[in-house]
Amino acid sequence: MDERTLRALLEQVQRGETGVEEALAALRRLPFEDLGFARVDTHRALRAGVPEVVYCEGKRPEHAAAIIARLAEGSGPVLGTRAAFEVYARVRAITSGARYSDVARMVIVEREPLPKRPGTVLVICAGTADLPVAEEAALTAEVLGNHVERLVDVGVAGLHRLLAHVEQVQRATVLVVVAGMEGALPSVVGGLVRRPLIAVPTSVGYGASFGGLAALLAMLNSCAPGVVVVNIDNGFGAGYAASMINALAAEG
Repeated sequence: MDERTLRALLEQVQRGETGVEEALAALRRLPFEDLGFARVDTHRALRAGVPEVVYCEGKRPEHAAAIIARLAEGSGPVLGTRAAFEVYARVRAITSGARYSDVARMVIVEREPLPKRPGTVLVICAGTADLPVAEEAALTAEVLGNHVERLVDVGVAGLHRLLAHVEQVQRATVLVVVAGMEGALPSVVGGLVRRPLIAVPTSVGYGASFGGLAALLAMLNSCAPGVVVVNIDNGFGAGYAASMINALAAEG
């Protein structure tokens, strides 16, 4: 149940096209629906503007698929993150409009794409090995109604690659900068822009990177103002936050 669906239901009641008992039956699913193995938050789209996002890793494929299919009964887009292809195959078998990104490991059900709001979310990726996390951020922001641009493989080991795109970097509304190894790229980009910058450390790197902890600490200790940091490999969180920032910018 999202705002558009609820408004349509109330208008149908007002016009006499839907009875009160039928409307009550639809509203009984608020604020959640118990599937036995999960309590699906069908009210979240009304509160937050976006349906519940399903983190699939660790869930049984049939459970993840059933949750995604239930949420897809609404009119908004539905995301399943950290999803194996088996989850997508099960979703596709029980609902229409699903697609899969094997790079980002995401299932997306988007029957009616959201209109794109003004502003640009720029996702910058230090190295090709960071692409899965960067693409998770980019797809999340894209599906949530943002114009997204991607700038790939511009890490600090070859800084001239980034400097060739300074104009693109500086005109973005909000930036997501993804890097592993020493995690230095967000500090460099942060010194070039006057825009919100969300840094994403990845678990890419040799032993002393400690699975992304070195990059995380480097980003948390950035001397560039305006840099905020999400958790290791959390492309989804960065893309979602970038979308919220861009939405506020559009409203303002």
